[in-house]
Amino acid sequence: MIKNELDVSLHKTDTLKQKPAQDNLGFGRYLTDHMFVMKWNREKGWHDADIKAYSDFHLDPAAMVFHYGQAIFEGLKAYWGKDGSILMFRPRDNLKRLNNSALRMCMPRIPEDKVLQALKGLIYLEREWIPRGDGAALYIRPTMIATEAALGLRPSEEYLFFIITSPVGAYYSEGFNPTRIYVEDTYVRAVPGGVGEAKTAGNYAASVKALTEAQSKGFTQVLWLDALEHKYIEEVGTSNIFFVINDELITPPLGGTILPGITRDSVLKLAADWDITTREERISIDEVIAAAKDGSLTEAFGSGTAAVISPVGEFSYKNENISVGGGKTGPLAQRLFDGIQTLQRGGCPDPHDWLVRVA
Repeated sequence: MIKNELDVSLHKTDTLKQKPAQDNLGFGRYLTDHMFVMKWNREKGWHDADIKAYSDFHLDPAAMVFHYGQAIFEGLKAYWGKDGSILMFRPRDNLKRLNNSALRMCMPRIPEDKVLQALKGLIYLEREWIPRGDGAALYIRPTMIATEAALGLRPSEEYLFFIITSPVGAYYSEGFNPTRIYVEDTYVRAVPGGVGEAKTAGNYAASVKALTEAQSKGFTQVLWLDALEHKYIEEVGTSNIFFVINDELITPPLGGTILPGITRDSVLKLAADWDITTREERISIDEVIAAAKDGSLTEAFGSGTAAVISPVGEFSYKNENISVGGGKTGPLAQRLFDGIQTLQRGGCPDPHDWLVRVA
């Protein structure tokens, strides 16, 4: 049960950090002055909600997050709008997905409306940290961890929820260029009945080895195949994946092993708005390779919060390199990249009511 009585305190810091140069932000390198924190236990529910100075946590070495991995998080952004307002893109969907992850990981759900109000307050307080350059934004990281000090496998009875923010630059510092993707056929990301659809820290820890091996070979990311047959395409490292085959937009269906991406859903809805035929269906790596060879595969791209759209110019599978669209960014990937970024900044109509105004 969610207790919605949540009073949020505000404690501004007098010690402000020096803000970084906006032309060299990178991703996640700088953290802002304040954060939002609240605690949960079985007796009080959510309590001690506070917007306060960014600071260290003090956790017991026996805190259950260290031993049993109860940790979930989200990622979203805030932007300066074209009219000078501060906007967030689909934050309600991120908070809803966080609660779905919480249920899967036996963690308490957050009061979404109350947390959204607190998030608005945090973003407004940190508004001078929001970069103004093209493609730049304030990245927002809500996180929940198990904090009870106890050894023994069971759900924790104490949790900490916090939100930190970081100014980030344009994801493509050298231009919107296609990436090279390594198709992983040894390691797996998620199995049916597992936690693949939850945004939990362990999923990312499990993917690091495959990612580092792929990057050592000169590839940007890993394309994961299903765990049972090593045949059907699932998702790319930190993104969902799309293919344009015979002028239809195809993406693997959600079935418990794939993260339900907010940007993925945005792509599907915008494509439908544009009268583009979309299909959510299982597609094998062999089908993709065959389509690339006969020319019916004209585009491939990933979708995610960090990059929005990541065009794919080449796949590598079993020592064979497969070119997509001549290694160039396709027209639909470009249209989606431009369209979503324009929408995120309030530069066009918002028919799906995705934007939330902070101020």
